[in-house]
Amino acid sequence: MEIRSVKRKKKKREEIIKVDRISHLPDSLLHQILLLLPLQSAAITSSLSKRWRSLFLSLPDLDFTSINENPKPPSFSSNSIYQLLSLRHHRDANNLRSLRFRTPITFTSLNSLIRLAVTHQVQDLDVEVTTKDYFNFPRWIVTSQKLRALKLKSAYPGFRLPPSSSIFGGFQKLTSLSLSLVILYNQPYLSDFFTDPNFPLLEKLALDNCFGLKELRVCCRLLQEFSLKNSLQLDSLEVSGNNLHRLKVVSCFHSYSEESVVKINTPNLKTFLWNSNAVTTTVHFLDKLVCLRKAFVGVLLLHQDINSQKQSLLTLLSELSHSYKLQLGNQSVEILSSKKGLVKNHLPPFHNMRFLELQTRFDRHNVQALSCLFKSCPMLNILLLKIINDQTSERRQWNNDLWDMSNSEIQYWESQTYEVESFLKNLEFVEIHGFLECENEMSLAIFLLRHGKALIKMTLRSSFLCRDNLRRQMIRSQLMGFSKASSKAKISFH
Repeated sequence: MEIRSVKRKKKKREEIIKVDRISHLPDSLLHQILLLLPLQSAAITSSLSKRWRSLFLSLPDLDFTSINENPKPPSFSSNSIYQLLSLRHHRDANNLRSLRFRTPITFTSLNSLIRLAVTHQVQDLDVEVTTKDYFNFPRWIVTSQKLRALKLKSAYPGFRLPPSSSIFGGFQKLTSLSLSLVILYNQPYLSDFFTDPNFPLLEKLALDNCFGLKELRVCCRLLQEFSLKNSLQLDSLEVSGNNLHRLKVVSCFHSYSEESVVKINTPNLKTFLWNSNAVTTTVHFLDKLVCLRKAFVGVLLLHQDINSQKQSLLTLLSELSHSYKLQLGNQSVEILSSKKGLVKNHLPPFHNMRFLELQTRFDRHNVQALSCLFKSCPMLNILLLKIINDQTSERRQWNNDLWDMSNSEIQYWESQTYEVESFLKNLEFVEIHGFLECENEMSLAIFLLRHGKALIKMTLRSSFLCRDNLRRQMIRSQLMGFSKASSKAKISFH
């Protein structure tokens, strides 16, 4: 009896094992499981049965970029992508949420692919292609009434935008648009393209490598994020929108134009990033940026006439005076350090600022600019100083006794004690990167330790190992002793 009972239990277990429980799960759940796999692995499951083939051919998201990078030969060519889309059943034609692919392709094949994707009512289209020649913006994209997000990038050689008149009535549901490597030599003035009639629901806009673009106007009432990169020929930029929260402009205005203009009307802007752009001749903000939280200003000097660019930079900084956090690039500090940069043109007060980051070579001529910045930030809590160490820096090794106050650098900082009194009362944390115990940074560290009434911690980070370890240990011990005798701040060395 016991033997029969054991056999029955064993047979029952075998029957349970043979049951295919996964295939009985609902399609929506199996789709979620397949979407966790790279597309190539998900495709293999289609050979299991008709059910799994149907599941694969009805996947709502097709990401051909999830395949191993640079496969040789390519796992999915443009023809195989087209065939896969063509095999989707009619009942699944309307459930294509997203399509992503990267491939060399002809314009004819690209247009056919996009037409088929639009037929399947794709909502998110992410395409990066390489073609033999310039191609026109695919017209099927404009006619799509379901498209929500579009990312079109040409790896080479680029594509042309359609005229504004031809897209009127299209893109009515588009909320996110990213275009890269756009050829605009035949239409360098885009003053009425990115506007509400063409993009009524647009929330995110990113433009990269717009060749030939000279004038750009962006005016979309729902736009929240705008990024513009590598538009070297740009002379005029106008951005407006009450909902814009983030504005990023990188590597623009490099045309050596005698007149370059920036007009911004974004009263609710929270993040402003201005990096590697030439200093424009005119900067105009129509409203105060009272909501600004973070600003980065990193200008690019195209010639040696620094004094001619100082007024525009000071105007830009004055418009950013409400920012909570400010980051200044090295060449921005160089302009402020020019002989006439701060004597006749004072920096605006930054009463809201709590975090200041400065990138600088920290030569002797930078000291006065730093002092003026400290004076303009009376409520500052955190100071981050990133020192750029290169062969052009004029920085002398510290050879003085730390207790010797006759050093000219220390005397200068001591003379500024009253001017930066409010700054010293509120400063709590100081971090210096690239600290090499040179005269300029040592003088500043001593000054802050001596007079920083609220200073809690000073962190000093070296960029490379010092050969004279005995000398470094002596300086460190003296600094720590100085701290204990004055501000009581903790000093950390890295």
